[in-house]
Amino acid sequence: MTTALITGSTAGIGAAFARRLAADGHNLVLVARDTKRLTEQATELHDRHGIEAEVLTADLATEEGVEAVAARLADRRHPVDLLINNAGFGNKGRYLDVPMADELKMLKVHVEAVLRLTSAATEAMRERGRGGVVNVASVAAFVPRGTYGASKAWVVQFSQGVARDLAGTGVRVMALCPGFVRTEFHERAGMGTDNIPNWLWLDADKLVASALADLSRGRTLSIPDPRYKALMGLVKVAPRALLGGVTSKTGRKYGPQ
Repeated sequence: MTTALITGSTAGIGAAFARRLAADGHNLVLVARDTKRLTEQATELHDRHGIEAEVLTADLATEEGVEAVAARLADRRHPVDLLINNAGFGNKGRYLDVPMADELKMLKVHVEAVLRLTSAATEAMRERGRGGVVNVASVAAFVPRGTYGASKAWVVQFSQGVARDLAGTGVRVMALCPGFVRTEFHERAGMGTDNIPNWLWLDADKLVASALADLSRGRTLSIPDPRYKALMGLVKVAPRALLGGVTSKTGRKYGPQ
């Protein structure tokens, strides 16, 4: 049986990855900040699917948390075959309204942790000649939307660059770019969602199924829904000045800053 490590596993997209991978027979290493929720999740997945679920409590906004997860990924005695870098959050407020400490915390989780965990995982995977990494970004990576969008744009560029560098090694790396997904994300950030049109919402379980299919096909970028693929196609041809104005207005209504 193979082992998958999932950061931010107790809610949203991370929980959907855990459910799907457990159902497919993968052992899991579940990573999040809340030990109680992690233990409950591990017990449920073990009882339902008969897999082994290891709990690793870690806050990726701290040095200790990143080091603990990186050490687990580097453990050659208990190899991790698939890494899902899913942990992340949004800050409510426009640029300069958000405290600098919160901006830096976001960059620690979205950028530094992704870099260090991907590096720890792929080094061990390259030695074995197999493995995979999914770095969860966002469609916000493709529009000018402040710190959040910038951090996710880094995830996309980093993942695709690493995928090219590791081509032929047996290690696959992919950036996953979902749109609005019904999770705890917006609630935790204190963002209202009443104004978001129903057609923009995605189902987390369907998103995960599509993402894993894209990873198996060797894709380095996954936008797992035709609606968002169409929207991102329009983004590519829209004038940057116009796009900046539109996304600024919609971002304040719908998304993280």
